[in-house]
Amino acid sequence: MLSPEVARGLTPNIHLTCVGRDGTAAWRTLEDLHALGIENVLALTGDYPKAAGLQPPEALFDLDSVQLVRLIDEARQRGMPFWISVAVSPFKYTEADCAYQYLKVQKKIAAGADCVITQLGYDMRKFRELKRYMDEKAIHRPVLGNVYVLSGKAAEKMSKGEPPGCWVSPELLEKIRTEIKESDNGRAARLERAARMVAVLRGLGYAGAYLGGDHQADHVRWIIRRSEALDPRWQELEEEFNYAPKNGFYFFQGNFAPAKKRGPLPRLLDQMAKLFPVNQEGLLRNFLVRLFRIVDKRPWLSHAVERFEFAVKSPLFGCQACGNCVLSYMEYVCPQTCPKNLRNGPCGGTNNGQCEVVDKPCVWVAVYERAKSAGRIADLQTYVPPPRRDLKRTSSWVNYFLGRDSRPGNILSTIVPLAALLPHEDLSRGASGYAPKPLSEANSKVPAVKINANRE
Repeated sequence: MLSPEVARGLTPNIHLTCVGRDGTAAWRTLEDLHALGIENVLALTGDYPKAAGLQPPEALFDLDSVQLVRLIDEARQRGMPFWISVAVSPFKYTEADCAYQYLKVQKKIAAGADCVITQLGYDMRKFRELKRYMDEKAIHRPVLGNVYVLSGKAAEKMSKGEPPGCWVSPELLEKIRTEIKESDNGRAARLERAARMVAVLRGLGYAGAYLGGDHQADHVRWIIRRSEALDPRWQELEEEFNYAPKNGFYFFQGNFAPAKKRGPLPRLLDQMAKLFPVNQEGLLRNFLVRLFRIVDKRPWLSHAVERFEFAVKSPLFGCQACGNCVLSYMEYVCPQTCPKNLRNGPCGGTNNGQCEVVDKPCVWVAVYERAKSAGRIADLQTYVPPPRRDLKRTSSWVNYFLGRDSRPGNILSTIVPLAALLPHEDLSRGASGYAPKPLSEANSKVPAVKINANRE
């Protein structure tokens, strides 16, 4: 049975978030989408639930968006012809926030993403910045710009940072407050603004626009046609969209801050890694492997080692005994200290370096700054797999040396534990040579707008 949208000849783009789904549940969702004939999926981390209560982070965010892309790509290799789009927010105005968004989109592309869609914003310098970054990095993927038909109610919420990652400047908010005093409640002005944005995005080389905030077919049609009429003026219109905070960071403006001095703890751990290269084959590693095999066979001793490890790492790193330590891949910042348990970079909900969930700096700011001080920013593109949840409250030292943890270089089948047992026979479209539908057709001659039928 096809979904109603597919039956009507539409091509829905499903927003699939990581909230409340473990790998197996996400896989089942992909199977359901495939059965419905739905192929376009936008892989998102998702907002932190306001009613989360006291649930542990892993119950809410078992995966992050990069890991979700890997999962969808695995499904594609098994015959489900998904077209994977991912989000990026160029509208970040601190160095760490901005740079990490671009690092993370590269991770998503490497994981299997086919298309990039921006977060909401009204600063054309940032739209231009993202396009330039992708061109200079030779990231050959279509990019859609998010164009939101901004009502007064939505503008008021976004001016306060709601939902996380969306922001409307005071200047734009005042303009919209004036517009809604008109007899049409500002409708003509907001449709014109959307059409102008689409025209500018086309001029900048974007593959299309991801339209939201107004789902009336006649309004969408008007925006498309009006944007085409405005095409010759796109460079002039670009100057209208400069709604940004003062003194904000721009990637190509050259206002990168000097690297901070590396702290004593990271320096000490760097030196220990050089003195004791346990990640390399040799006498030391072989000795520790034998030692921890002995430890592992004695439950009381294994438990004692885990408690000792926790006593050391908890005050130093905020360790929560996940059993899959990846401190060395995150500049000695524990991913468990991120409310969303993310392992591959920050979400799009940060606001000037602040976490969207708790009133403190995003932990990924420290990761970026430490990597910058050590000249290791490129290493932040390393993919970090999801942890094995069954190893919680076991020693990551034992797990590491016995090769049963989940980390870069030892990526186990932890996303879909039962993947090998899932049936193949219903995947009738073939694992190779698939031809994704409209969202995959974005090229130099794409339509003006890609319509998001479920954007709110």
